[in-house]
Amino acid sequence: QVQLVESGGGLVQAGGSLRLSCAASGSIFRINAMGWYRQAPGKQRELVAAITSGSSTNYADSVKGRFTISRDSAKNTVYLQMNSLKPEDTAVYYCNADVVSGSMYNYNYWGQGTQVTVSS
Repeated sequence: QVQLVESGGGLVQAGGSLRLSCAASGSIFRINAMGWYRQAPGKQRELVAAITSGSSTNYADSVKGRFTISRDSAKNTVYLQMNSLKPEDTAVYYCNADVVSGSMYNYNYWGQGTQVTVSS
């Protein structure tokens, strides 16, 4: 079993910054892609940013130039640096990881979510 634990959410004023972290633990052989998704009230969950094991990244158009995803493979941790935050960034942010377990099975895992609220 693998657990993803997120931290770093909170309340911030528009224009401010937050840094989210997500640490994976458990029976892990290798983590392939990791990513951050978000879901605002009444909306579908959407991809915010993703990073491969080779550190290739992709971003939603709405966050390009403001958010940066990175990972520390030695710590099985992914980060999301969010700058120039806007009220429309308000959502629950979820970590996602594509994990090869110690038993060599491939699973996709989600974190529990962390609230990000941006006030105007």
